[in-house]
Amino acid sequence: MNKHKTFTRPLLAIALFPWLYACDGGQQQDTQAAAASNWQQTAHGAIVSPSEGDFKKVRLQVIDDEIIRVTATPQQGFTNLPDTLMVTAKPQQAAFSVTEADGELVVKTGEISAEVDLASGEVEFKNAEGETLLSEAGRSLAPVTRDPGPVDADSYALRQRFEHLPDEAFYGLGQQQDGDVNYAGENVELTTYNLEIAIPYLVSSRNYGLLWNNTGISRLGDPEPPQLLSAAFDLYDAHGEKGGLTARYYDGEELKLERTEADLNYQFLSHGSVREVPMPEEVADAENLRIEWSGHIEPKTSGEHEFRMYSSGYASLSLDGEELLDRWRMNWNPWYHNAEVDLQAGRQYQLDLDWQPQGGYMRLLQHGPRPAAEAQQLSFAADTGKAVDYYFVAGDDKDDLVAGYRELTGKATMLPKWAFGFWQSRERYKSQGELLGALEEYRERNIPIDNIVLDWSYWPEDAWGSHDFDSEFFPDPKGMVDRVHELDANIMISVWPKFYPTTEHYKELNAQGCMFNKNIEEENLDWIGPGYLNTFYDAYDPECRNIYWSQIRDSLNTLGFDAWWLDAVEPDIHSNLSFTHRKELITPNALGTGAEAFNAYALPHAESVYKGERETDGHKRSFILTRSGFGGIQRTGSAIWSGDVVSRWSNLKEQIAAGIGVGMAGMPYWTFDIGGFTPEDRYRYNGDIVVGNVNEMAESEREEWQELNLRWFQFGAFTPLFRAHGQNPYREIYNIADEGSDTYDSMVRYTRLRYRLMPYIYTLAGDAYHRDGTMMRGLAMDFGGDPEVRDINTQYLFGPSLLVNPVYEFGARSRDVYLPEGSDWYDFYSGEKYSGGQHIDADAPYTEMPLFVKAGSILPTGPEIQSTGESLNAPLTINVFTGADGAFEIYEDDGSSYGYEDGEWSRIPLSYNEASGELTIGERIGNFEGMAEQRQIRVRWIGEGDEPSDFDAKGAKTVQYSGGSITLKRG
Repeated sequence: MNKHKTFTRPLLAIALFPWLYACDGGQQQDTQAAAASNWQQTAHGAIVSPSEGDFKKVRLQVIDDEIIRVTATPQQGFTNLPDTLMVTAKPQQAAFSVTEADGELVVKTGEISAEVDLASGEVEFKNAEGETLLSEAGRSLAPVTRDPGPVDADSYALRQRFEHLPDEAFYGLGQQQDGDVNYAGENVELTTYNLEIAIPYLVSSRNYGLLWNNTGISRLGDPEPPQLLSAAFDLYDAHGEKGGLTARYYDGEELKLERTEADLNYQFLSHGSVREVPMPEEVADAENLRIEWSGHIEPKTSGEHEFRMYSSGYASLSLDGEELLDRWRMNWNPWYHNAEVDLQAGRQYQLDLDWQPQGGYMRLLQHGPRPAAEAQQLSFAADTGKAVDYYFVAGDDKDDLVAGYRELTGKATMLPKWAFGFWQSRERYKSQGELLGALEEYRERNIPIDNIVLDWSYWPEDAWGSHDFDSEFFPDPKGMVDRVHELDANIMISVWPKFYPTTEHYKELNAQGCMFNKNIEEENLDWIGPGYLNTFYDAYDPECRNIYWSQIRDSLNTLGFDAWWLDAVEPDIHSNLSFTHRKELITPNALGTGAEAFNAYALPHAESVYKGERETDGHKRSFILTRSGFGGIQRTGSAIWSGDVVSRWSNLKEQIAAGIGVGMAGMPYWTFDIGGFTPEDRYRYNGDIVVGNVNEMAESEREEWQELNLRWFQFGAFTPLFRAHGQNPYREIYNIADEGSDTYDSMVRYTRLRYRLMPYIYTLAGDAYHRDGTMMRGLAMDFGGDPEVRDINTQYLFGPSLLVNPVYEFGARSRDVYLPEGSDWYDFYSGEKYSGGQHIDADAPYTEMPLFVKAGSILPTGPEIQSTGESLNAPLTINVFTGADGAFEIYEDDGSSYGYEDGEWSRIPLSYNEASGELTIGERIGNFEGMAEQRQIRVRWIGEGDEPSDFDAKGAKTVQYSGGSITLKRG
């Protein structure tokens, strides 16, 4: 990066040293005389007053050589801008110039420039060579219509559009459940929900990023939420009459009602358990309700139409007899499922929707074709905000863009080493005996494990938020924690931001004005026992957060729990209310309205726990698992997970793209419920039996259940965090399959493989902090020059070396794998070598997931261990995959303290030269307390036909490493 000052000719505005000028925040600026009347130079950039349009000021702030912030406001200043919580960075002392020529103002650093049209205020970004990277294509504002209020006079619905190239791809945006990795031309709602996590950072295939600085609901693509079918189609019923579709309501096979409906709407509750749109009286007592909608739709416009089916229960959507969607979700957790279809205006298409509600929710909505003028534009739109506000980030590659995001929003902290081992969880262990019994069973079976999880409802039924334990089932919580530690494991505990008003903790928070009491006033009872009044606290308020931490500190932290599971932090105040109603229930809050701060709740909530624990227990790394997140969540000692996904193959597949999006948006730590949280009833029940062990399941369902769990488990072994969790049936390996079966043996094999790869995996974790690395890498990160990878959504790299290819179809024993161009690839199991740049039909036997290793990789592994605690100073095996030069640095630290922030770590550099056949184990860098001065290192050279997965194969060279350089030649 060029850090030299840039000087311009006389009479042009010059920024010599930004620290000579006052900070250009929201206060009156001490500015240099401008070369024109409608712009001013500031300490960190410039402010333009466009001569056209609704935006009175456009401010550019140079954050560093490769990051520029753009803020466009309809006000005459910037004093009203809120704290979005996300960005922590301040402008650095970067050299830049400000010049005017030909009606444009140019703010230029050594790496990028931003050129502002002085008339319109539109900005164009260029690289150091003068090539355009991104150009604004208009911004607009409108009255706020999706904030139930009160709406400030200076709040607007905002939109910013950009031009982009036809072949440009866009990645990131956090955790979406649509199965996409490339969002070019797609419609994405950035919101927070059980399954959705908005990280509003977009990464371009052209190596720039955009951080959209807004905490409310925003949309990429279509600025409007999905619309009624009738907005894009003329509707005809089954008899050809215009105006709606035919709706038929059945109880079993008995038709109870037929009528015409224009809006298929059973989407939300109004309050309590009352639907906004009630079911017809004719089916009020139906025991087996099924609803069919059918008829014809006639598009008003030709082009790509997106159907968005919001559903739970069983739902299938077909068009002209072709099935577009076939989905199931548990009744209490609906979400959107999307299908895109090219349709011709004026032509009629037969639409059929079949829904078995099972007490669930439904609405069929759509996005019509975007106007031609917008077809090649990138658009961000916010429901509410004070100004258009975003950060432009440039870099040489995707890793630079991730580093830029973290520069803005905070470093990714290091998690404790044990977090990268295997976790066992269940919804739920109902007693301390159940929890300890599960952990003891793993130890007796010699299956590695590091973490056991105590999920919700360990408290007395009527005392949610008390942080007490039900003494009948948890008579000695301290003894339980101590026993977990005796078994060389860790224990995570679930803690919610939810309180019953009868608890002392609620009363303490409420006395300080910290509770969202509208939920209590509406008498929205929860689902426990008879149902209890409840609500959540205001995590946007710093004082409320301090009280919250003090409560869990004094009630739970004193018992020795190792980590926090912060659940339902969207916040899920009352499930299945409309988004408008959810906003109302958290209004007012310390930041304004619920709409203004809608996406951000999880961030300050987690940060308060992280900082509180660091202050209380500074000797150990804080660790949090949180069901939601936002930009900046990586700085809070947190991992995120994909919510209550279901036990279906389609959900397994969608998690691949979800994890890729999280990583490319800058969050390195992500996981999911292996096997899916909630299964269909065919798995959960066998007559009157609630299935625990698989042998209690109906025999007809066991094969698919075991295969689904095994394939998900194989996938999970190669994600940042390796975590099994779910409802009945039980999810312990020994409850999914009997010992000696292929299923059991493969699960144990992949668990042990995870632990043998710990030197590699923990290095990836170290790089996440020290080098802003990404563990779960979309193929575009490393092979962006290969156009074939741009849309691949079912493959990814785990670190720089391992190409992971999950199997996501029942009965599949092979799958298509694309081997990226520019490298050769080894089959991890057979050692067969393939050239890159080709698709292959890869073997996927029941017990193995296709896995490939890039030629030139240096893959460090360790011995078989039972927990990560045994990995410190353990012997190393260096697996060198020949065929190309390679390098790797093994990272190590004590795995538990914050010493890594102060230089207490080490690296062992490794480099392989293909031409000479030599591996150099370089001079060790750094040290830390507890580091062994000498290490045994075995070296394996792997060529075609060797068995890479046999880390104990004979023929390896063994050396004693004392920290000095050693060179070994391939034999």
